[in-house]
Amino acid sequence: MRNIKNSMRQDADDTVTQDYKDKREREQRMVSEMIRLYCRKNHGSKDALCADCAALNAYALERSARCPFMESKTFCSNCKVHCYQPKMQEQIRQVMRFSGPRMIFHHPFTAVRHVLETKKEKKRLERQL
Repeated sequence: MRNIKNSMRQDADDTVTQDYKDKREREQRMVSEMIRLYCRKNHGSKDALCADCAALNAYALERSARCPFMESKTFCSNCKVHCYQPKMQEQIRQVMRFSGPRMIFHHPFTAVRHVLETKKEKKRLERQL
């Protein structure tokens, strides 16, 4: 009986862990797509990111990969701790301001999912207060 309970608990833990991995991957893909769109439209890059955008993308992916709050937040904008360096934070803010409204035309499914997850998270945070 104890083995069955432990097995069920492990399965639940594995599911939760996989959900967080999926969420992290979705967030990383979303940020990369937004940076790619920004670079293509503002820096004229076609196939690859320019050096500045590539550095910002690598930085954003590293921050997301090391985030200790991933299980309790949806996106960095909803996080209580902003771990970006001020320079990088300003760069990512510019990217988000530019790319956010345009994502619906380039990646409609991803953009709608992002909006829905953000609204859901904001409601959850409001209920906690």
